[in-house]
Amino acid sequence: MVEYNVELLNSHALNSSFFYLSKSEPMEGFEFDASGVCGHTVPASALHYEPGDESHQTMLYYRLTLGAHLAQYLRSQLEDNKGYTSTVGISTNKLLSKLVGNVHKPNSNVLPFLDGHDIGKIPGIGFKSSQKIRSHVLGRPAKIEPGLVYGSTKDKLSVKEVRLTQEMGSGLLEKLLGGPGAPKGIGSRTWGLINGVDESEVSRARDVPHQISFEDSYIRLDTMDEVVEKLQMLAKSLIRRMRVDLCTDGKPNLDLNEANKGILEARTHETKRWLAHPRTLRLTTRPRPPLNPDGSRTRTFNRISKSCSMPSTVFNLDQSIDLLADRLVHETLIPLFRKLHPEKAGWNLSLMNICAASISPTADVAKDGTVQSISTMFKKQGSMLNQQSVPEEPTEASDDDRDALDRQGKIYSRASNNQHLLDTKQNQDAWIVDDEISSDGSMCDVCGAIMPPFALAAHHRFHMLSE
Repeated sequence: MVEYNVELLNSHALNSSFFYLSKSEPMEGFEFDASGVCGHTVPASALHYEPGDESHQTMLYYRLTLGAHLAQYLRSQLEDNKGYTSTVGISTNKLLSKLVGNVHKPNSNVLPFLDGHDIGKIPGIGFKSSQKIRSHVLGRPAKIEPGLVYGSTKDKLSVKEVRLTQEMGSGLLEKLLGGPGAPKGIGSRTWGLINGVDESEVSRARDVPHQISFEDSYIRLDTMDEVVEKLQMLAKSLIRRMRVDLCTDGKPNLDLNEANKGILEARTHETKRWLAHPRTLRLTTRPRPPLNPDGSRTRTFNRISKSCSMPSTVFNLDQSIDLLADRLVHETLIPLFRKLHPEKAGWNLSLMNICAASISPTADVAKDGTVQSISTMFKKQGSMLNQQSVPEEPTEASDDDRDALDRQGKIYSRASNNQHLLDTKQNQDAWIVDDEISSDGSMCDVCGAIMPPFALAAHHRFHMLSE
């Protein structure tokens, strides 16, 4: 869409440009000023162009500029129609777009930059990997902020500092980050991310997610009453999200055929129903290790989990979310928790997560997430055939043509009636007859009956005897 509009830009009238949202609908779009960028740029002088210059850099400027104006239009429509503010990052790849999308929140457009970010803020470089990189660059173990909440580091290290480190490259990163369980080529991919290179494509959003999960972290969670309370909060959020993402909206639709007949009553053709069912329920916790003899506590980010089949009770749309969440906690999640932590006390949790996984679409759901049925199939087929049919223009026929058509009509009518009887007979016997009758039938000159060639002689003798 952006490339199409770049081709249509008039470089002599950029301030009165029009962005086309559809190739087939020339009036569908919005006016904008293509002579300037809509939103923030980092750094402020990152984008510039020379009028009349058609170089690659100028074309890149146009693409980023039009992308920013399109993002501004989408953000305004989202806020006007739904009341939500949003931030959009515009750049040449997914990495930089994600990175700049976190700047100037909560309501703005931002265009690209990289060097000033901390290494741990780069999408695709996790906390453990960034700590290994920090430790190598600093020449000592990277320090972590004290406290019960995990995840923050004392040693800030910018992307520029990492990139300019001596001998830093894909080979060194492979040695630092590789090992058992590490993805193949992690060094090359991480080195590319540090240099702003990300060749991964923007994938189309799935109609049905792979999984839905909710988690929360805690300063201290060590009593069963607190565990039950927190699990109920997570279970309510999970069921509520499942009903939003995995169910139809169930809005009534008006049958236009009945409305045209004068029946104005809306009929509910589609009720709220499940588009997909999670097959697995997983509970995950992150326990803190016990205190050391000196009173300190060893830091760990390891999680433990248990899974089971998703209980069918959560798919009951007639019961309230609170009731279903209470049943899910006491009948399923608490037994899972007991398997994870068989001891009655002494555990201290810093995190809990519940996840609905192995989500599979129902049998009557198409790839685009729409509910399929026999009635909707025939309605769609009928509308498509009506659109494709071309009405013939009536023409006047002469008297001779009418007489010829009348004579042919009588012959064809008699032949078609006999053909219909034969076809009906063949259809009735189709399940027990296999290629007994030839597809090349012969028609009797006397009565117009159609029959196999081998029976025509006997049929003629029948007429001779009847005379």
